[in-house]
Amino acid sequence: MSTNRPPAFARSRRLLRTGLTLPLVALSPFAVATVATAEDADTDEATRLGPLSVSAARSPVPVETVGSAVTVITAEQIEALQIRQVDDVLRLVPGVAVSRTGSVGGMSQIRIRGSEGNQTLVRIDGIEVSDPSGGSEFDFGHLLAYEIERIEVLRGPQSALYGSDAVGGVIDITTKRGSGPLSGSVRTEAGSFDTREAVGTVSYGDQIFNALVSAQSFRTDGISSADERAGNPEKDGYRNRSAFAKFGLRPSEDLEFALVGRTVRYRAEGDGYSTLPYDADQETRGTQTFLRGEARYAMADGRWHHKIGLASTEHDRDYRDTGSITSTYLGRRLKVDYQTDYGFETGAASHDLSFGVDYERENARTWSSWAPGSIVKHDYESTGFAGEYRLGLYDQFFLSAAGRYDRNGLFDDQHTWRVTAAWLIPGTDTRLRASYGTGIKNPTLFELYGYTNTYQGNPSLRPEEATGWDAGVEHSFLDGKLVVDLGWFRQDIEKLIQGSGSSSENLAGTSRINGVEASMTIHPLSWMDLRLAYTYTDGEDSDGEELVRRAPHIASADLMTRFLDDRARAGIAVIYNGEQKDWAYNADYSRRPVTLDDYTLVNLTAAYDLTDTVEIFGRIDNLFDEEYQEVLGYGSRGRAGYAGLRMRF
Repeated sequence: MSTNRPPAFARSRRLLRTGLTLPLVALSPFAVATVATAEDADTDEATRLGPLSVSAARSPVPVETVGSAVTVITAEQIEALQIRQVDDVLRLVPGVAVSRTGSVGGMSQIRIRGSEGNQTLVRIDGIEVSDPSGGSEFDFGHLLAYEIERIEVLRGPQSALYGSDAVGGVIDITTKRGSGPLSGSVRTEAGSFDTREAVGTVSYGDQIFNALVSAQSFRTDGISSADERAGNPEKDGYRNRSAFAKFGLRPSEDLEFALVGRTVRYRAEGDGYSTLPYDADQETRGTQTFLRGEARYAMADGRWHHKIGLASTEHDRDYRDTGSITSTYLGRRLKVDYQTDYGFETGAASHDLSFGVDYERENARTWSSWAPGSIVKHDYESTGFAGEYRLGLYDQFFLSAAGRYDRNGLFDDQHTWRVTAAWLIPGTDTRLRASYGTGIKNPTLFELYGYTNTYQGNPSLRPEEATGWDAGVEHSFLDGKLVVDLGWFRQDIEKLIQGSGSSSENLAGTSRINGVEASMTIHPLSWMDLRLAYTYTDGEDSDGEELVRRAPHIASADLMTRFLDDRARAGIAVIYNGEQKDWAYNADYSRRPVTLDDYTLVNLTAAYDLTDTVEIFGRIDNLFDEEYQEVLGYGSRGRAGYAGLRMRF
């Protein structure tokens, strides 16, 4: 990217800060924030804003001004590679590791820079979606990649912005919003393992009102969750029905209302587990419901913004064995938040101030046949106060400082902070960035009070504490046709919570994780895009033992091409996951580390526009029929083919 900034860059930052011509909806997590166009009401001139980050600061900022490491994946990339599960999308991001138990619908954990799965904050349209009854972790196994506009991954400790759960980073997902005349689309797909999917969407949007409603049905006979190579031939099917709706109302230039809702109903067949998974007639049925409403108001000629929001999250699931319910889990979260932002300029400096307060209430309810007649309920409340100051100098040097104070009813008051810097070196195509921050992860309700037939929570657990830094350099070659980004990171975690026999405990000492992230984007020809990513992670607990399910080496590459006047498209994606450690359990529940083999997956895609409104497409996953395990004892899908049709009206 060029750092000899044209006047349009300075104008775009002023428009972003003042909001004089940029609709408020473009600053909302409900909106498309990748690339926006601002039209001046008094002239015919249009100013195009660069890519924005919606998670790296308290309010959206241009990506090139961000001092933290952030990656954005767009809807075009997801669709070109025909990726149907969000966790598969995240395999393309530097610093992100995925662990899935079996086929579609199996538990899928995401780890950023070696942090635990519940140390990653996940937001969908501004809603925190982790499950209070499931270890405060979001299971990506039930999130399918339909109608997603962008996925943003912010890496490094972000508790100063978001509080607990953001130790490793943030995954922020934005779905599409209605735009243009009333329109719709239908997509159908079928393929291996008797897999069938159908998606329907209706959309509308003008300057005052926008709406998008979408529904999806997915089913597959799947594979055996327990690895078939270990003598487990029974297939475990999966069913998923999802729907979401998003509405926006802008009655005046300065006022906007937004409402979004999502529901998922799923049924996942599974297997039993002793020291290893084995074929059994087990099943999980559940629903997920996410809702958020917010209002935004701008004043002082658009320089002063206010936002208030209310969000609700519910996870309800039960586990069954041979048709009988063995346990039920219900997790709910209610969150109220308010934020105000003010921006101004003094000479060559720009100043942006943000302040926010939020109240959150979580509760978990569990019942188990191991303790019949008893329903266990636990609640948790917290209030957080956060502030951030961002300084820009000469549209070249950008600094930020953020701090947060949290109060809750279980632990001592907590303070976290973060500082960042980004420098667009004048006269070059080079950008330098650096960040340093602290993080807090409170013990989950399950770790404190939960129980199963083999586990008992530990009410004496203390919050995990983290510090982390990263630094990077990005350089653009050949007028932006080649962009290289290289970064280094380190994170130290004290009081890390790990399983200990039939309970959990805080480990003494410090667990250390450090590594290197590298990515490259190449546009050699107007009809070709190539992206490469590599991560080296060295993670050890306080005893010097390698952390499990964190492969030291992971890499990805994806190539997309367009031809026949862009009516035809083809792509290839390659995913590499190196050797990694996992736990093997003995009959007495003691454990020992084992090594899982590395693997490489190759996926092919192709699509062709029969008409302006009809498209056919197909793909082959795992082209070379690789056999591998991401979690010890759980199988994976072999070679598979799919084909489908999309119609727009």
